[in-house]
Amino acid sequence: MNCTHTMSPHPSPAPPWAAASPVSIARRFAASALLLLYMGLGALPSLGGEHKRKKDEYGLGYTAVLDAPEKEVLDAVQAVVSDGIIQGSKEYNKDQYIEHAVPEDSSPLFPKWTEPGQVFFKVRTEALDPRGFFESNDVGTLAVRYIVQSKDATHTLLKIDAVFVEDFRRTVHPSDGSVESAEYKDVQDHIDSTEAQKKQAVEDQKHRQEELAKQSLERKKQEDQAAALALSESSADTLEQHVQKLREQLERVVKAPGAELKSAPFHTSSTVKSLDPGSEVIILISTPYWFGVETEDGAHGWVNHNQLEPLP
Repeated sequence: MNCTHTMSPHPSPAPPWAAASPVSIARRFAASALLLLYMGLGALPSLGGEHKRKKDEYGLGYTAVLDAPEKEVLDAVQAVVSDGIIQGSKEYNKDQYIEHAVPEDSSPLFPKWTEPGQVFFKVRTEALDPRGFFESNDVGTLAVRYIVQSKDATHTLLKIDAVFVEDFRRTVHPSDGSVESAEYKDVQDHIDSTEAQKKQAVEDQKHRQEELAKQSLERKKQEDQAAALALSESSADTLEQHVQKLREQLERVVKAPGAELKSAPFHTSSTVKSLDPGSEVIILISTPYWFGVETEDGAHGWVNHNQLEPLP
């Protein structure tokens, strides 16, 4: 599913800060030791040559317009918010992602959203030095915000922002975009999965309809064979009369410019074969708009009423 995305400045946190929650002494020592390790490694020469981001490159967030209706995007975002993990980050490089995050109705780490749209939050407290945030090296709260805005019937705007705030110094660390990008991909994957399930359901329903139509034609054929056998036991005159009556009632001719013999009584059903103008068919089943027929060469299928006419 295609989308377009742009980067937008990260909003500044709303002052003043609430009082910090207590953090265990063990986590404090771990953060301090990690900071000292970073300071010691800072004197070593760079080995990888990777790009070091500037501070103004952080906090841009992630914005995308998805080719999906608002309800599908809302369902996908709610699933991601409730999954308990924050993608695109980890604590001091030890995990694939950050666990034990919880959904929240609001977060003081972001200013109150007053524009249109629905807002969701996923928060992890006591996160230790999460990767992807500017100079993060302490214990604090990591929060992700998701904003969903309907653009039209088939397009929806999704904005994702992430921020890390230390518990002790209350320092705000903006994101380098890795969390937002990874969380967006998770949302997109949910939407793609939903679309795939919908398409599969349509295909399954179509196959069921075609199978039911095929079974109905077969039953009707067996009934007609039984009726024909019963007629064969009657007198020759009576049989002749029955044959003539059945011919008038059940035989039809294909109108110009021809018709398509369908596998089920739907315009979207697959075509069994094309019927030339003047081709004769026998009606096996009659519905308000379609005839279940047998062709001269023994093929079975469905033809619309408007494409047939009585024998001359």
